[in-house]
Amino acid sequence: MSTSTSALTSDELPGAASPATAKAVGAESLAPQSTRIMGRTSYFLAWFGGCVSIGTFAMGSSVVGTLNLLQATLAIAIGCFVIGVALAINGAAGYKYGIPFMVQARSAFGFTGTRIPGLVRAVPAIVWYGFQSWIGAGALNMVSATLFGFDNLTFYFITFQCLQIGLSVLGFQGIKWLENIGSAFILCSLMYMFYATVQRYGDELSTSLLTMEGSWGMPFWSATMLFLGIYSTMMLNVSDYSREHKKGTGQGLLTTIYAMSILPCTLFMGLIGYMVSQATGTADPIQVFANAVDNTPLLMITLLFIAFAQVTTNVLNNVVPPTYVLMDVFKLKFPVATVIVGLLAFATFPWKLVQPESAAGLQLFVQTYSAFLGPIFAILVVDYYVIRRRTLDIGKLYDENGPYQGINNAALIATAVGIIAALSFSAVSWYASLIPAGLTYYLLMKHWPACQRFTQ
Repeated sequence: MSTSTSALTSDELPGAASPATAKAVGAESLAPQSTRIMGRTSYFLAWFGGCVSIGTFAMGSSVVGTLNLLQATLAIAIGCFVIGVALAINGAAGYKYGIPFMVQARSAFGFTGTRIPGLVRAVPAIVWYGFQSWIGAGALNMVSATLFGFDNLTFYFITFQCLQIGLSVLGFQGIKWLENIGSAFILCSLMYMFYATVQRYGDELSTSLLTMEGSWGMPFWSATMLFLGIYSTMMLNVSDYSREHKKGTGQGLLTTIYAMSILPCTLFMGLIGYMVSQATGTADPIQVFANAVDNTPLLMITLLFIAFAQVTTNVLNNVVPPTYVLMDVFKLKFPVATVIVGLLAFATFPWKLVQPESAAGLQLFVQTYSAFLGPIFAILVVDYYVIRRRTLDIGKLYDENGPYQGINNAALIATAVGIIAALSFSAVSWYASLIPAGLTYYLLMKHWPACQRFTQ
């Protein structure tokens, strides 16, 4: 398998946009990205606005009784730092060559084999898409019921999902402006909600949360994985986003951009969920805020924030990945693929995920899919940095009959080894899978040529 640089430039590949051509709305493709639309500020704000995962409330609720306030805060901070490093490392290929995740993975898994990491990435995205859409619809329904007396959650869910599908069709041009404009509103709302939570429950929480002994052992490190596990999907397909960032930013600054854009929202939301759940026993995000805010106008603003936050997160993090998977596997156009992804979100039955036991269920869900995501992340990193030495043959990555056709057996074996290791230590599944998967892949690629053969 060659690691030489092909003489074929990105502009000579089918579908590649000329650098001088402005990127059209909804004109996303799998070809190398020549026209990049996000500078440093815009890229930072896109990640800031796109990382308001309502699931973070549930993750905060899930560590109640296990960690004290200081431990929960540090667990979130460590998780975000790991996320920042991982995003910068795995997003380097997309940033350098302008290629999306589904193309990047071909050098490790092969053209056919890439469908495996693609499916592993797409399924959690669609589940979160449905879950967060239901939460957003619930917020709108509560506003409607309070102000107008119209209470119909099914109507708002369908309407809300159709709205998101319409916005998603616009592609990264729409995503850029949606995230940039929404970031200030999101930050102000979260700061207010955190303040309101402390004001309402501060006295009764101060003793129990600060004096509680908690744990600095496995439960603590398990909590760091829960908070990074929410974003472990994005660690795989970060190239889908980094290819849109204008060149000129070093890896250290990129790490800072990722970590510091994700930290504020994750910290505020995780701690709000943690404190309110400790005080009330409520894990449903809508009820969390209904309990935290006793002023009707402010509650309406808070609920509208929840709905808006679902849109900014879904269109960036939960629509793009499965859309690119469908584009790669079924050769669909971006707008068509986004509509299909939006319809698939209906089939996740999100109303089941917001039941009282949802926090425990989502915790298990994150731990389980992280067991599959960690090995793939490790393989992609080892392949790019160690095997390819940060040099990809772009022409061959787009040649279906070239050296990357079929499936790379070494990647499949390494993935299986990583999954076994992860499931053996489910509380820290993502961490546990990295070394076994990465080391197995390296050894197979370097010392067992028979295992690295790409097969049909």
